[in-house]
Amino acid sequence: MRLWRIENWSNHPVAVQREVLQELVTAAQYTEFGRKYNFSKLFTLKEFKKRVPIHEYNDIKPYILRMMNGEQNILWNTPIKWFAKSSGTTSDKSKFIPISDESLQDNHYKASKDLLSTYYKNFPSSDLLTGKGLVVGGSHQINQHNEDIQYGDLSAVLMQNSPFWGQWIRTPELSVALLDEWEEKIEKLAQVTADENVTSLAGVPTWTLILLKRILEIKNKTTIKEVWPNLELYITGGVSFVPYKEQFDKIIGSKINYLEIYNASEGFIAGQQSPDDNGLLLFTEHGIFYEFMPVEEYGKENPKTVGLNHVQTGKNYALIISTTGGLWRYLIGDTIQFTNLNPYLIKVSGRLKHYINAFGEEVIVDNSDKAIAFAAEKTNAVVNDYTAAPVYFSEHDNGAHEWLVEFEKEPDNFENFVSLLDSELKNINSDYEAKRHKNIALRLPIVHNLKPGTFNNWLRNKGKLGGQHKVPRLSNDRTIINEILSISL
Repeated sequence: MRLWRIENWSNHPVAVQREVLQELVTAAQYTEFGRKYNFSKLFTLKEFKKRVPIHEYNDIKPYILRMMNGEQNILWNTPIKWFAKSSGTTSDKSKFIPISDESLQDNHYKASKDLLSTYYKNFPSSDLLTGKGLVVGGSHQINQHNEDIQYGDLSAVLMQNSPFWGQWIRTPELSVALLDEWEEKIEKLAQVTADENVTSLAGVPTWTLILLKRILEIKNKTTIKEVWPNLELYITGGVSFVPYKEQFDKIIGSKINYLEIYNASEGFIAGQQSPDDNGLLLFTEHGIFYEFMPVEEYGKENPKTVGLNHVQTGKNYALIISTTGGLWRYLIGDTIQFTNLNPYLIKVSGRLKHYINAFGEEVIVDNSDKAIAFAAEKTNAVVNDYTAAPVYFSEHDNGAHEWLVEFEKEPDNFENFVSLLDSELKNINSDYEAKRHKNIALRLPIVHNLKPGTFNNWLRNKGKLGGQHKVPRLSNDRTIINEILSISL
């Protein structure tokens, strides 16, 4: 892939995107996928969109299974030996995203270096690289699928393949960072890093808070700045940081910089260039070609998409990407809004489907419907309706999911219903299972048995009783659940 200068991000993003698409299509023209859609004869974006359908994970899953069994030149023209394991908006417990050398070098690592360069441009007197960067990810286990193919969480794949200089500025050492048993891992992370000169943190807020609290216990301190006086930056992504900022401010003890990134298994898509920016800069020259589908087009037979030159601020778009990992017109499942068009700044506005992702668990309605049905069947219950939302971390308790359930027939044993609901969610969603492990991040769900008619009363109060109106199954904030609880008391 051609390496464009950093200035092109804002000066020529539309032209850069055309170049990215041409290079992607040219590279993959002799792959199985490229031959199927006649990439060698594709010369315009209009032809590309007309010929290649939009894909969701289940559409490309057969290709991916073949690639995981060692077949090559299927979706991409260079060897695919790594896969990022992730839960998402599919009915599978996990999905596996192909990672090529190009997607590592030209996307993930390049975006990381560019983000660091921009940080130094904004803060030229920074001492960031005089200390260590502590990365707190999810489960870092690397699995050997067969002799040539390996998979793991994105953070594991990135660390396993990072260049030698990456080892110098990161803590802890790889053997600790790749531990899979979280109770042991958090303890070792705390013990190893408590005496390091940590200048930056990166990771999901829930895991990071757990680690920081343990470090304070070990060092018998009240703030992290007493432990790491040179800490100046926390990089977060994956879930909204808004509910956590007050807790971070308090536990850290003095002002540091917070930057948000949008780094998914499918690609490093955007990053906040300055703490004061009202959005994340879309990375237009990092091996990803973007299309933006107005959310009202989702589900149509031939949904329309627009390019960068036709997007509008404040409008919800489903993000569609084509990448150097061999994803073609792939519907990633996230919805975004543009907050600015010069440069192109975005924010993640949600998912195409209802979900809870307050802790990185990515629970979707398909998961919750199956878990509710399973628990009801096993306890001889009949569920009329339900909704669920997160309970955020507090100073004294870990997070949880709070469920409001109306029963036509109540379960034989209510506590067993709750336990079965929880266990089935673990069975069908690997990210939820990881967050629930030994109650480290998520505790047992809080489930309320609502009086019959409560949901209808709420709909009536909203002027939405009847017709196609319904109670949202899942919400990623507490607005709806708090409204329903207020009328159920």
